[in-house]
Amino acid sequence: MRRLAGLLVVPLLLLSTAACGDDKASDSASTEKGFPAITAGAKFGEKPTLAKGEGDPPKELKTDVISEGDGAKLKNGDAIQVNYLGQAWDSTKPFDNSFDRKQPFDLTLGAGMVIQGWDKGLVGKKVGSRVELVIPPDLGYGEQGQGDIKPNATLVFVVDIVKATQIPASAEGSEVAQDNIDLPKVGTKTDGKAPTVTIPKSDPPKKLVSNYILEFKGEVIKETDSVVVNYVGLLWKDSKAFDSTYQTGKTQTFPLAQVTLKGLKNGLVGKKVGSRVLLVIPPDQAFGNEAQQSIPAKSTLVFAVDLLAKM
Repeated sequence: MRRLAGLLVVPLLLLSTAACGDDKASDSASTEKGFPAITAGAKFGEKPTLAKGEGDPPKELKTDVISEGDGAKLKNGDAIQVNYLGQAWDSTKPFDNSFDRKQPFDLTLGAGMVIQGWDKGLVGKKVGSRVELVIPPDLGYGEQGQGDIKPNATLVFVVDIVKATQIPASAEGSEVAQDNIDLPKVGTKTDGKAPTVTIPKSDPPKKLVSNYILEFKGEVIKETDSVVVNYVGLLWKDSKAFDSTYQTGKTQTFPLAQVTLKGLKNGLVGKKVGSRVLLVIPPDQAFGNEAQQSIPAKSTLVFAVDLLAKM
């Protein structure tokens, strides 16, 4: 079973109110520690400018807290929002940054959504902090490179930790009657394990279905939100699971504005955080006439989605 996250969301390179800390380090201090200096935009929230690295880059991951926030320490499994700028060690030109997009980047820490240098380097850092990371190739993009990033490049990032949210293990809330015999039945256990999904032998519906299984009194999701989910996805035709976050034990964060699967986006907008939702997505709101990995063309898709948090 292959993860389909890359097909559901427009891929970014890596891919609100911050608890901002005081600036406790200077550009010169960063240089003295062997990190490329921030020559402009040194404060949390400002787009930084990075100097070129001097000499040979370090062979191990290095982290430097440029300014420490007063928020909670990040843990694996936290859903976080960050702003960042990335640059190769031997370059003065950034290859990517979120500051220009004016939209923080969402990820679940430790979930493998980003390069290993991020997952390892941000754990334990406080919300509101500005952190500089120097990431060796084996914790970055390695021998293959990525886009404008050359093979075996050492990467330098300045990361502002904007927000973090602890993620519950499961959806919860009131059970909603599942009395339509022509729709899949979804389990209601809240033990953090994948819910059962039983698909009927009848023909699938022609229109999008988005029904509560468990309804919680959380915030209503808007199309501009990012949502942290657990889900299992199945084919209506043979009830075969094609994707599941439960297999890896890692949640997925969907910035809804970037979700390309029309039925997934439309089915989640308007639902309440903390709920479990059944989605039945017809081909015209799924992948249409195109086959994708283990999904045949013209497939109707079934999702059971736990809406765990909103960023």
